This record gives sequence, structure tokens and C-alpha cells, in this order.
Amino acid sequence: MSVNTRHTDAHLQVMWNRLLSVVEEQGQTLIRAAFSPIVRECGDISAGIFDRHGRMLAQAVTGTPGHVNTMAEAVKVLRARFPVAEMSPGDIYMTNDPWLASGHLNDFLLLMPVFYDDRVVGYTSCTSHLIDLGGLGMGPEGADIYDEGLLLPPCKLVEKGELNSLLMDIVKANSREPIANEGDIYALVACCESGANRLLAMMKDFGIGDLDTLAEYIIETSRRGTLDAIAVIPEGTYYNSLVVDGYDRELDLHCKLTVDRKGVSADFTGTSPCVDKGINVPLNYATAYTVFGLRCIIGPEIPNNAGSLQPFKVTAPPGCILNAQRPAPVAMRHTLGQMTPDLALGCLHQALPDEVPAEGASCMYDLPLRNTVDSARRGAREFAVELVHNGGTGARPHADGLSATAFPSGVFGSQVEITEAVAPVIVWRRELRVDSGGAGKYRGGLGQHIELTSAIEEPFQVFLSVERINNPAKGRVGGHAGRPGSISISRRLSETEFNDNRPAALESGDDNLSSTTVVAGKCVCRVEPGERLVFETPGGGGFGSPHLRDRVALLKDISEGLVSSEASVSQYGQIKTLD
Repeated sequence: MSVNTRHTDAHLQVMWNRLLSVVEEQGQTLIRAAFSPIVRECGDISAGIFDRHGRMLAQAVTGTPGHVNTMAEAVKVLRARFPVAEMSPGDIYMTNDPWLASGHLNDFLLLMPVFYDDRVVGYTSCTSHLIDLGGLGMGPEGADIYDEGLLLPPCKLVEKGELNSLLMDIVKANSREPIANEGDIYALVACCESGANRLLAMMKDFGIGDLDTLAEYIIETSRRGTLDAIAVIPEGTYYNSLVVDGYDRELDLHCKLTVDRKGVSADFTGTSPCVDKGINVPLNYATAYTVFGLRCIIGPEIPNNAGSLQPFKVTAPPGCILNAQRPAPVAMRHTLGQMTPDLALGCLHQALPDEVPAEGASCMYDLPLRNTVDSARRGAREFAVELVHNGGTGARPHADGLSATAFPSGVFGSQVEITEAVAPVIVWRRELRVDSGGAGKYRGGLGQHIELTSAIEEPFQVFLSVERINNPAKGRVGGHAGRPGSISISRRLSETEFNDNRPAALESGDDNLSSTTVVAGKCVCRVEPGERLVFETPGGGGFGSPHLRDRVALLKDISEGLVSSEASVSQYGQIKTLD
């Protein structure tokens, strides 16, 4: 078949389906080959195929919006930075620049041109999280981007199939986990190569010499479908704001959502300015999550590509915390960046009150852990690992929220067995938090209760940056707020301390009296041997009045330990027991 052959819609649809299988294999290659658990087990990645103009055609289903939607724009930037005429087969380009890639230094983005008959016909690209790049690491304590680790501007990682060994040595020399970083970069390279090889095989199978016709079909069909979905929304301007915990003071996030027949625009004017800690958000990352949240309601069945993304626009005043400017610290940009879907959906709820869920836990409850400096000096194992845990999602207009589920990130929770295999910690408890989901006709999803300790006679550090401790997820239409998150460190009292507190022990009947120290949501804390880190993630808000909850559903909640019999009375005003 020649390149100029006219294709029917059915033929193009078959090619589209094949393209989806290409990106899925591409994404799975990255996951299978990765070294870091946050990639291999949690799926903190993106993978996609782009046309010769740098427009995203398809993305792997596994992947976070923060990686996928920033990748969609980053490819255009890299393509403009490196002239096509100077590209060669086997070249791969790379950057971790937060303002070009996905918002912080730990995410590496790769781009590979795909050659067919000595011409660039498209690109493969991917992103994944590298566990450690030196500096202060994954935590909010940096004063600027230079504190946070190694920044690599757009550069050539592979030239004509030959890896830039000096660049690899630099990355390894600036990491507490050099082997994991090296393995993860090779996995990213394999992901690009897998996508390129499968794309070329697809083109040969269908007898096409370029992707132009298929690209126009995919992008234009998706764009028209998205505009049709937008046309259903009442035109107008809608406002919403959120108060978030911030670092050492509360912050305000504001959104003005404008809907017309040309598209949807979100404007963050009025949002608090940047702070001097690493919770600031580059606009590319805030845009990625804002658009994702809106697209969950507006045409969710339409594939995510350049066409379906085109009708959405996000703006923010430079210097506000959702449009951080260089060299602001941004290591934990997900803390507030992942709040933007709730911010924008609060606007959309005013236009579509029967379609938008209540607020959820939203930001991931990360646990970046690593050894302390003094323990390393004593010869203890050096390690850096980032555990990912999630709270509950908001109740939906016609269904309960999801428990311990990542929205909007989509990152899977870290598994106990894997955690204990890669880091010297013991996880003693990981269970759902009873009564943490906001009460409502439809209940919010539950958060989790997690407890862990050091597995060796050495302390470890935790780099915390979480939200929803002081400002829990709100319910909608009469639904109650979910329970806020909490973090604390507990330890059993020594014999002397126990004897000093014997009256309290006798009164409580507790022979294992312990002390508990509440920990701030954003800080670096140290967990000593024998101390237990207690980590509770937030619940999602409820939807509708709790008094309207179905009795059978409430009985089921009680029997499954999701709602206590006491809460069934105090919050739902219904039954106290199963009798």
C-alpha cells in the first residue's frame, strides 16, 4: 500500500487499535525493566507515541497525569530544541528540568526519534521517577532548586546507539542509589526503543510510509469529540477556592473556570504566592492535573491525546504557588499540584451538579525514607526509598468513594512485602481507617492506618510533605467531610518512665503504656529504633445527606468494619447494631 492510499475510517480505526497495543507494550517494558519499586510496583511512569510534529497520538494506560500530560508538552519543547535535520537513528534525548519535564528533578523524560526510510516519522517518549538525585533529596526543605539535587538540561543521552557514559557517571555520582538510577535509566531507554520498534513493525504491517493520515484522524476525531462534550456544559464562568495546609501557614488556591463553545479555561488568579520551601508547583505540572481532573468529567471516554487536550487552557500569574518561577524549590510539587483537580472540579460542580464527586484525599501520602548521616558513618546500610500510600476518594453522585485509592495520581500503593525487601523497615500494620470516609447518602472512600519501625538498631529519616491534615476533604450536597490525615511517632515507655506513669496505666488498664508525638505534615523527622511511625491517610468527602443512606448499605459497612456502630448513630442517625 502506498503512502498516498486513501484510508477508510474503519481502516484507520484498526490502525488506532494497533497503536494502543504499541504504547501498552512500551509502558510495560519500562515497568518490567525498572529497578525502583515506585516504578516497578507503583507505575509512576508515562509512555507515549508522537507524530513528526511532536503531537501526542497515544499514551499507555499505566501512567500518572503528571507524567503523561507534561510529556505531551515537553516533546514539543525538545523537538524544537534539537533540529530534526541533526537527528540520527539511535539518538535519544533526555532532561529532568522541572519546567520542561514533569515538575521536579526526580522525573527523567526521554525522547527518541523514529526513522522510516531515513526520515523521522514520529517519536517515542517516556518518563519515570528516579529515586534519588543527591542534594536534600525528596523533601520540602530545599530553599531553591539547587538544594534539591542534580538538574540536567536537555541533552543527548544516546547518540547513534551509543550511551553517553560520562552523563551516566555524573548521575550515578550524584545519588545515594546509583545502581537503581542506572537501572532505571536503562529501563527508560528500553521503553523508547521498544515503542520505536513496535511502531515500525506496525507501519510495515499496514504498508504505510508515514503517520500523517492516521495522526490527523486521531487528533481531529478526538478534538471534535471533546468540543461536543464541552458543548453540553452550560456556558459561563464559575469560581471555587480551596484552603490548604501549606508548609507553616495555610494557603489559598483560587480558580476561575470559563466554559464556552471554543473550550474550557482555568485561571488561578488570586492564588497565594510561592513559599520558600519545596511545595511550589511549576505551571506545566499544575496544568497536567487540572486538565486531567476536568477530563474525568468532560468526555472521559475520549482518548487522551493532542486533540482532546487542545480545547483546555490553564493560566496563572507568574510567582503564584501554582506557577512557580525558577529557581523556586519544587521537589514536592505534587503536594499541591494534585489538589488542582478538586479545585477545578469545585467550579465544574456548579455547572454539572449531578456529575462531580466530592473532594478526596487528593495528594499522595508519600513516605520518602533514607538512612541518617550518623548511621551511615557507623557503617549501616545506605538506602533511599520512596513509599507511596493513598487516602480515600470523594463519594460520587451515585456511588461510594473508593478506599485507599490514588486519585488523581493513579499510582499504586506500595506493597508491604516489597517495602520490607528494599528498605530496613518493618511494617506492623496496614489497614483501612474505620469511620474515615465522610458520611453521606454515598460514603467517602476510607483512608489507611499504617505503622512501621526500623528493622535494625539504627534510625531512619522521613521526608514528609502531605496535605489534608488541617483541611479535610469536603463533602457535597450535604455530605460530611472525610477525616483528616495524621502523622505521629509512638514509643513504649521505659521501665522507669512506666513506673512514673503507673497511676495512668492502672486507670487505663494498659500494661504497654506509650508516648505519642504528633508530627507536622511537612518536615523532616527522625524515627529512632524502637519508635513506631504511625501514618494515617485522609478519607474522602461524602455526597448527599447521611440520613438518606440506604439501610442495607449501612449495615454492610458496619459488618465489614468500615463504619462503627457508634458512627451509624452519631453521623447517619440510623442503626447502632446489626440486630
